[in-house]
Amino acid sequence: MSAQTLPRTRPASPATRWSRRAAGALAFAALIELAARTGLADREVLPPATEIVARAAALLFDPAFGAHALTSLLAWTIGLCLATALAVPLGLLLGSVPVIDAATRSVVEFLRPIPSVALIPLVALVIGTGLQHRITLVVYASLWPILYNTMYGLRGVDPLAKESLRAYGFGPLSVLLRVSLPSSAPFIATGVRLAAGVALILTVSTEIVAGRGEGIGVFIFFAGIAVPARMTDILAGVFWVGLFGVVVNALLVAAERRAFRWHHAQLGGRA
Repeated sequence: MSAQTLPRTRPASPATRWSRRAAGALAFAALIELAARTGLADREVLPPATEIVARAAALLFDPAFGAHALTSLLAWTIGLCLATALAVPLGLLLGSVPVIDAATRSVVEFLRPIPSVALIPLVALVIGTGLQHRITLVVYASLWPILYNTMYGLRGVDPLAKESLRAYGFGPLSVLLRVSLPSSAPFIATGVRLAAGVALILTVSTEIVAGRGEGIGVFIFFAGIAVPARMTDILAGVFWVGLFGVVVNALLVAAERRAFRWHHAQLGGRA
């Protein structure tokens, strides 16, 4: 008796995925609201979700908070762009030249596990606590996901395609630009998307530790050291950081799907 073929599950539509995510977010907000309203949680520590959202909406019209948000956005953007500009060529070099990869592997493996947050005091002593401080740490933290995804993508390039181009007289650089780079581009894009989240974490963390200047992290820091602590302001700031991360990730995923439809088709349409 022949085995039955199981029907292939179709991937959920974008509308279905977003509705599920929205339902999960609403359920989480309702849980916070219930805990605060019923006394399961101290309202001074965990205000109701409606108060947090109301305060977050009010911050949209606060010029001071707008200045904080723009400063954080600037540090995040510059840091992520610099990390991409450095990591992609470096990843292509290490992934294409085994001798250089072998010579630098010990240094890379030594630097990669160092927590970026642990470098905040050192970088502050060396270059100060201004915008350059945040950008430096964002670049360092964001470099690794892009670098390793670039190298991983190069390992998956079809060797037959490269040999075919070499057979027609193309040199190593032409093979890299015509075959290796386009084939590894989806992996590079995934690395940039992962690095975007890391860059956001480092931007806000550095601002909180520095506790001076402008930035959403500075806003959260001063709300936390107030007496009593302004928990609604803290969580409203966290709300905007989280929402920004969700929006950026969604935009990057949409850009990946649009630019690399062939890649997602090979993966079966998974996100």
